[in-house]
This record gives sequence, C-alpha cells and structure tokens, in this order.
Amino acid sequence: MQANNRDAASIWDMVQAIRRMQDFTTGLTFDDYQASILIQSAVERQLEILGEAAGRVSDGLRQTHPQIDWRRTIGLRNIIIHRYDEIQQDVIWSIITTELATLLTQLEPLLPPLPDAQT
Repeated sequence: MQANNRDAASIWDMVQAIRRMQDFTTGLTFDDYQASILIQSAVERQLEILGEAAGRVSDGLRQTHPQIDWRRTIGLRNIIIHRYDEIQQDVIWSIITTELATLLTQLEPLLPPLPDAQT
C-alpha cells in the first residue's frame, strides 16, 4: 500500500521528531537528562509531535504496519498533553534509550522516495 500525501507527511514528521530527540540526548546520562528542564521540555515537545503525527496516519497504513505500536505512541502524546503532571522522566528516558531507535527503523522504510531532481 502506497502512502497518501498526508500519511507521507505524518511519517516524515514522526521520523524528524525521533531524530531530534536523539540529537538532543546523544551523549547524555539519565542524570544529565533529569538535571536539564530544557532538554526534558524539548523531548516532551517532540513526543507530542510524534504522537500527533501518528494520530494523523490513516487507518489503512496503520493496519498495513501493525508492528508499529501506533496506539502507544498516540497515548503517550495524550499523557504529555493532558496529564503533564503525571509524566515520569524515568519512563521517558527509557523510551528514548530503548524504543526510539526501533521505531525509527520501522518508520524510515515507509517514507516515500524523494522525486528526481529536474535540472
């Protein structure tokens, strides 16, 4: 199944959000992460974008790729947005360090190829 334009844009947003979180946290320990409200805020914002974009992916594409935990990704966004006072930074850190790389490898093949450049 080929992704429609909205799906492609949403997958792109998801990939970018993951890459940004990886950039923000590369080389950090959990203590470093926990000591920086700036990094925590930046990561939480990218998790919001990740979940919002996942929610915009069509049901057809989600059904075609059940190996991706769409529901959990969307659910995490909802917790960050609506239950921000319940965010557990150790859980967020675990997601960053153990789940994002896998999710990225699941999403990257779904990106449509870039059109050939016209010269």
